[in-house]
Amino acid sequence: MPVLDNEVGEVVGTVGDTEYRQVLLNPAVGATHVTPDGRTWVAVREGVVNGQVVPSPFTIHWKGTAEAEFDIGLELHGPSPSQLDAAQSELLQHPEVSRQLAGSRFQVLSFTLQDSGIKSGEPSIPNQVRLSLYDYTHNRTLVVTSRLGASETVEISEYGSHELPVRDEFDAAVNLLRQHADLGPRLLDGTVTPYRPMPPLVPVELPDGRIERNIAVGLNGGGDTRHRIVSVNLNRDHIIVDRLPDVAFPSNSNCGPPAVDNCAGGGSAQRANVTIKQGANTLWTFQVVRPSASSGTNGSAIELQHVRYKGKQVLYRAHVPILNIQYLNAGGGCGPTYRDWQNQEACFQATGTDPLPGFRLCSSPATTIFDTGSDSGNFRGVAIYKQGQEVVLVSELAAGWYRYISIWRFHADGTIRPRFAFGATDNPCTCQTHHHHVYWRFDFDIETAANNLVEEFNDPILVGNSHWHKKVYEIRRSRDAAHKRKWKVSNTVTGSGYELIPGANDGKADAYGIGDLWILRYKSSEIDDGQGFTKDPALSFAHLDKFKSPAELVENQDVVLWYSGHFLHDETHAGGQPHIIGPDLKPVNW
Repeated sequence: MPVLDNEVGEVVGTVGDTEYRQVLLNPAVGATHVTPDGRTWVAVREGVVNGQVVPSPFTIHWKGTAEAEFDIGLELHGPSPSQLDAAQSELLQHPEVSRQLAGSRFQVLSFTLQDSGIKSGEPSIPNQVRLSLYDYTHNRTLVVTSRLGASETVEISEYGSHELPVRDEFDAAVNLLRQHADLGPRLLDGTVTPYRPMPPLVPVELPDGRIERNIAVGLNGGGDTRHRIVSVNLNRDHIIVDRLPDVAFPSNSNCGPPAVDNCAGGGSAQRANVTIKQGANTLWTFQVVRPSASSGTNGSAIELQHVRYKGKQVLYRAHVPILNIQYLNAGGGCGPTYRDWQNQEACFQATGTDPLPGFRLCSSPATTIFDTGSDSGNFRGVAIYKQGQEVVLVSELAAGWYRYISIWRFHADGTIRPRFAFGATDNPCTCQTHHHHVYWRFDFDIETAANNLVEEFNDPILVGNSHWHKKVYEIRRSRDAAHKRKWKVSNTVTGSGYELIPGANDGKADAYGIGDLWILRYKSSEIDDGQGFTKDPALSFAHLDKFKSPAELVENQDVVLWYSGHFLHDETHAGGQPHIIGPDLKPVNW
């Protein structure tokens, strides 16, 4: 019995464990077909499935047994939570760190594993760590780097700039506000509720020109305190309630559900190995990094590494290192732009078990603010569940009042569907029309890092006499639905590849969004453009063009594709565009 490369088509009906699917071949009645997953299909003519004639009298369909259930394996990748906790304690007790912090009041901001920056053919265990903390006594940020198991050797860097505040700082700021003569009673009786606004820090300048760490607190309530942003300085236990720079003005707008942060912390496991099997066949293996531990200046949402389909490598890394917003007619102190962050995990609803802290295997699909319109939940981290012939990874993120949903969908047929969804809690700004721009970074290593080729498809033909033409040098390209434009990355030795197919709702770049696709040569220093949070339009846009100047050779090289989607968001959801965007990645000659 022959084994054919092409799969059967979409399901048109089922009876018991038998599926009827549209034919992709033209077989005689009774012909058999074995798909790569080992299932046997028989060509049949007419039949009735759930009251529907399947197929029509003139069409042949395949009939075969339904797919086996997915089996999802999840195990720790890298140090355990207890090992990470011990490593953080060792760094804080290091003699030089202790000397720097002697007599100081400080707050740990983050403690994450760091990749070496050297590509490896096989997954490796990260052994570098980065500890970031803020010293309130001296108004400075300290960053301590070291290696696991070698904490006696550390490197300490000192900065006058500020990293983003953490939940403990925001809670401390709210506790100080509860002592305020006017606002305190209303916070205590619940007539005013606090929330995390944009920007997260208020840039109040000192006489010498330095900026102290002032935590922004949004207040939502009746009367003159509805959507009012105040500042709390934890260095000096000082509160500023009026004439703050660069924050939204007091407003009576109602632009979303109430902000809720009611679930426990997500635990300290940072990375996991995922194996997806169907029956006896291993379909997918990869490492997943949760958003709070993801790479990049601002994090990069759910991050994937060493993605393999049926044993062959597809991606070395895939993530979202850049996310920004532009208000089209900024008013009321909103925007005018924000460079957001993708490493703050928010609560969403997920029912299941936790093989690792912060990683949940769900018995039913997880739901987020995108699905329910509610900001509450019982979990933060990465939820994994089965849906039809896909395994789905999802996490909800927060950046001030914005809510983002990071999604990766893995199909049994090899398709990867990265998705990004948009929402917001009640705030004074998002009723105004604004554009979200999300930038995926796909570091394709089709079977190998080298020998990869990028081609572009256009119909009608643009170049030569073929729909496909190769890209030889680094370049930026636009989506073009009129030419059915898509791209393919393939291995020039084996011919295996993946197509990148734009989503129907991914929009097109404007002047601020810059571009839709960048084809670049891999460099370990180009994980992102290095820009942290800012409101400045000249700084907040994606600085990706600098990576293609001068335009280097990409033919038969290690290549990276940056792909951007653009979502117009306003109170009435102008244009009817769904609140979710993203491309499809489909295997070719696999």
